[in-house]
Amino acid sequence: MGYSRHDPAAQGRAAWNAGKTVGTKRPLTQKQIWAIRFFVDREGRLRDRALFDLAIDSKLRGCDLVKIKIGDVVAGAEIRTRAIVVQQKTGRPVQFELTADVRASLLSWLERRGGAVADYLFPSRVDHTNHMSTRQYARLVDEWVSAIGLRSAEYGTHSLRWTKAAMIYRATGNIRAIQILLGHTKIENTVRYLGVDVEDALLLAERTEI
Repeated sequence: MGYSRHDPAAQGRAAWNAGKTVGTKRPLTQKQIWAIRFFVDREGRLRDRALFDLAIDSKLRGCDLVKIKIGDVVAGAEIRTRAIVVQQKTGRPVQFELTADVRASLLSWLERRGGAVADYLFPSRVDHTNHMSTRQYARLVDEWVSAIGLRSAEYGTHSLRWTKAAMIYRATGNIRAIQILLGHTKIENTVRYLGVDVEDALLLAERTEI
């Protein structure tokens, strides 16, 4: 980034974040999750429903989500109840659950999609041997949130990554569990990710009787 001033081709080029809200994106609420599911179901978009559901359950970064292969979520003729992938950012494996509704949407998509276990679950529409790009995934998320009346500037792919984690944290207050689910190497990252502050800590303490 610091060398752009020396690159003639970069002169006059708008910054990547020009006009965008940069920072932590909001997680979705349960009501918003169901609204997006209703929208994609009404449009008959099986791929989008499967992608959205898997994003919520897996809690993966977009770069890892788009690279999931059919074999990662399928065992024989069944959809796995748990899956594991190696994170691109950390190089470490992370496990995630696949709940019943998500397994159903994945099965519906795979029945239409077909393919072998070595194929990407969500192929690129330009090159079917490659995976969907993170840019395309981000465009879809923008479309989904806009369709239910939300401001796309306030939501993004990271919203889907931490939606379920935020719900689990609010229900349990267990930061260590969230660290494991998100695949963070340091718990300090999880604390910053969740925006835990003094007020959160006090509320958890008030709910704990000894």
